[in-house]
Amino acid sequence: MGEKRVAAAITCNPMSLEDSEAFTAKSIMATDGGCEGAFPQGQFVVLRDFQGLTQIIIPQDEAASHLKKVLCNTPVESVVRVTGTVVPRPPGQTNPKMPTGEIEVKAETAEVLNTCKKLPFEMKDFIKKNEALRMQYRYLDLRSTQLQHNLRLRSQMVMRMREYLCNCYGFVDVETPTLFKKTPGGAKEFVVPSHEPGKFYSLPQSPQQFKQLLMIGGLDRYFQVARCYRDEGSKPDRQPEFTQIDIEMSFVDQAGIRALIEGLLQYSWPEEKGSFETPFPSISYSEALATYGTDKPDTRFEMKIVDVSDVFRNVEDGFLQKSLNEPEGTIKAICIPQGARHLQKKDLESLNELAKSQFNQAIFHFILRSDGSVKSQLSKYLNEEQKLEFIRTVQANIEDLVLVAAGGHKKVCSALGKVRLVSADLLEERGVPLRDSSAFHFLWVVDFPLFLLKEENPNELESAHHPFTAPLPSDEHLLYTDPAKVRGQHYDLVLNGSEVGGGSVRIHNAKLQRFILESVLKEDCKLLSHLLEALDSGTPPHGGIALGLDRLICLIVGAPSIRDVIAFPKSFKGRDLMSNAPDYVATEELEPYHIQVMWPSAEAEASAN
Repeated sequence: MGEKRVAAAITCNPMSLEDSEAFTAKSIMATDGGCEGAFPQGQFVVLRDFQGLTQIIIPQDEAASHLKKVLCNTPVESVVRVTGTVVPRPPGQTNPKMPTGEIEVKAETAEVLNTCKKLPFEMKDFIKKNEALRMQYRYLDLRSTQLQHNLRLRSQMVMRMREYLCNCYGFVDVETPTLFKKTPGGAKEFVVPSHEPGKFYSLPQSPQQFKQLLMIGGLDRYFQVARCYRDEGSKPDRQPEFTQIDIEMSFVDQAGIRALIEGLLQYSWPEEKGSFETPFPSISYSEALATYGTDKPDTRFEMKIVDVSDVFRNVEDGFLQKSLNEPEGTIKAICIPQGARHLQKKDLESLNELAKSQFNQAIFHFILRSDGSVKSQLSKYLNEEQKLEFIRTVQANIEDLVLVAAGGHKKVCSALGKVRLVSADLLEERGVPLRDSSAFHFLWVVDFPLFLLKEENPNELESAHHPFTAPLPSDEHLLYTDPAKVRGQHYDLVLNGSEVGGGSVRIHNAKLQRFILESVLKEDCKLLSHLLEALDSGTPPHGGIALGLDRLICLIVGAPSIRDVIAFPKSFKGRDLMSNAPDYVATEELEPYHIQVMWPSAEAEASAN
């Protein structure tokens, strides 16, 4: 039988003993990959490619001296082509930790395709590397096992999502423009200059208006793997440019959209991550705030907020009574299991400082001692009956720690919600298991307020979601009398305490949309004249949702940051450390855009030098 050479016919990872006969018959296998490294006495090297590792045996006879020289003298991370025969490893030399641990390749020829210079860091996964250095040399960091896994899993999930939406439910994949115009409200947008003096494009925060216009255009079911842009400071779970699975449907209600997303996630979910039950549980925004202190609760552990106002209602303490008499005044508590045993005095001081600095909220603590007595700065104000009632209400046990806050409802709940999460972190650092890292707890949060008071001007309202969200039909009459009390048809999908999706049923009536923009939000309708005109052209009822793909994948793979699931992310400050973007542009290149740069004095001096 003649030899048949097929470049990269077999990759490093899939080979096993089952491949041995086939390749013995062909008497050749070919693998292109990075050279992982040589071992003592030049007996073998390990090749790595995108699927894994393969051990290459180097013949030790004189006739193979050239082969030995090539493989042993080639720098690590060089690119080589090796041909040879797949053979089983000798008895006792198999490696069960490697997918290819039962076989090796007996090398016959070797060719160096490209050598590698000395790199700024070693490629071994167990060597920790500075993140800034990783991002500067991202093309090297991408060779790591974890990033390879993350990006391939991401690709597989997106492919499955496309299959589900297009093949199972008839969605149309439509690309919408990246160059658009400023949208009222929401996050800050990046602006792009044009050749028309004083006129700029904006990069869209999302394809929100376009997908509504597609519904008006009769496409009925739209989706897109959409690139979105927000000019915000980067956080661990945010990037200035990010990706959404963007969806819109006509003639649909909230229940229909939620059912679609639950099916989509089940269909695309990685098998190795286990399964989950549907439908996902749901909770109202007000209940989430009252129970967990946040609109994105982590339901993998308890430590719920408990109202103890009635316990303290007759306690003779001026501060507590003053707090109860405030508008929406309340006293609430969380019980930290075994907190007295595992949290130290410095931890309590840190939790107090956290509540004070972020929420201007005081925190009191109660410790339930082993003898059943209660230690607290508030103990002197409570009689024995009140202490017992307090312990029963919060369901405290011996050596539990109870934290109490008094004041306005929203501030108290928000402070205790933050303290709840930080306390869980502290307990887990001390070895107390609270959250199962392999568990995935989905939760729908519904019935959000349609509007919020502006922080900079509490007399004005802004959209809680965006200005196109429809009010609940039962609350619509309040738009004209008390709009701050109106709830919207907005829903968020939360996974393990992180928001991974959000959407709403939209306003499809031009008159209602104009009223909300002009009368409630005090926005200039000229910016949305095209949408208002389209809404008056026979618009079907419609709604949609967007899933944050980066954040979803980040949670699935357990990465510390979404930067670990994006091929070329920006730094914390929004910079590309590899290419040094953003960068300066020459003055003459700005002239066609009618732009001049006004330099801050310090940077002007640095630029001049």
